[in-house]
Amino acid sequence: MTNTENNTTLVIGGTGKTGRRVAEKLAAQGRPVRIGSRRGAPAFDWDEPATWAPALEDVDRVYVTYYPDLAFPGAVDRIGAFSELAVASGARRLVLLSGRGEEAAEAAEARLKASGADWTIVRASWFNQNFDEAFFLEPVLAGEIALPTADAVEAFVDAEDIADVVVAALTDDRHTGKVYELSGPRLLSFADVAAELSKATGREIAYVPVTNEQYRAVLRENGLPEEFADLFTLILDGRNAHLVHGVEEVLGRKPRDFADYAREAAATGVWSVA
Repeated sequence: MTNTENNTTLVIGGTGKTGRRVAEKLAAQGRPVRIGSRRGAPAFDWDEPATWAPALEDVDRVYVTYYPDLAFPGAVDRIGAFSELAVASGARRLVLLSGRGEEAAEAAEARLKASGADWTIVRASWFNQNFDEAFFLEPVLAGEIALPTADAVEAFVDAEDIADVVVAALTDDRHTGKVYELSGPRLLSFADVAAELSKATGREIAYVPVTNEQYRAVLRENGLPEEFADLFTLILDGRNAHLVHGVEEVLGRKPRDFADYAREAAATGVWSVA
């Protein structure tokens, strides 16, 4: 086990879906945490390499997340340069949040491993929390989830489970040099997701399949990168249409089911409409 010295952890994306939870869980253990974000003190910005060194000062370990996704152009080189700087600055332990089945993400993983760090890779399926904390929230509120996913399935995983695995990797030497793949306990189509959300909210939420080009048009209209549409190929070609068991391997328990997530999220009122 890792010693209990008060070593500072830099949590990149520390206000995001997994980063916020990781920061909270580390703080609850009495471990010093630095939030890596544009509004952090000091600020951290992937697009501004001059911000990296100040954020790494006196940091012992780092939770590395990349927005919008490791598959986006420039991510691999930035992960490589940051990892080398982190190790040179004294941050030996790096835990990278990656994606299942993403070739570009695996290239970023390789660059992080090559830095000489004590590394752990956490590859996650799509998050449950995308439906209440991210880009699917508005469609759920509108009662219609229109996506280019046809009847393909995904093993949605809960951000709480991801955070628990990441905290274990950051604080326990037994996870050094390991690659963990995380999923939820069952495969769901987006029609299944809509049905679970309908049950949890008590109102009708429909899934409407659209073409990739139609979805790209929606992204353009909302000022979002069209590359988000490319991420759906990970679902459509079936590469992740199977369950994996990293949550059980690391935590010794089953992952949280989407139905439990939906019921608890609905209770907060996040999906309430007038």
